[in-house]
Amino acid sequence: MAKSDRTNTRLVYSTDGGRLCPQCQRPEAACVCGNARPAATGDGVVRLYRETKGRGGKAVTIVRGLPLAPAELKALAKVLKQKCGVGGSVKGEEIEIQGDQRQILQPELERQGYRVKIAGG
Repeated sequence: MAKSDRTNTRLVYSTDGGRLCPQCQRPEAACVCGNARPAATGDGVVRLYRETKGRGGKAVTIVRGLPLAPAELKALAKVLKQKCGVGGSVKGEEIEIQGDQRQILQPELERQGYRVKIAGG
């Protein structure tokens, strides 16, 4: 019985420090991650998709898999839109560019050092 008393000494629950950040395990007030933390990198490949769903048949190019923070993603979207000469937006962790611009975006992203694959129809 003495042996089980020694093994059950770990803390199970405490309200002493409040909520903890799931990333850095610090109290939320002292979190060092913040919103500037990059998204998950996945497999390291940037994929270019062409989608028409919910857009009245008009195509958009979706750029997924960029391991960038939200501010950097927005700046990259601006550069890509200017390169293609079209509009677009950032939605979550994806960049949407109007029209089928995959052939223009692939060399531009490769020039910036990303591994790029064209995916989707």
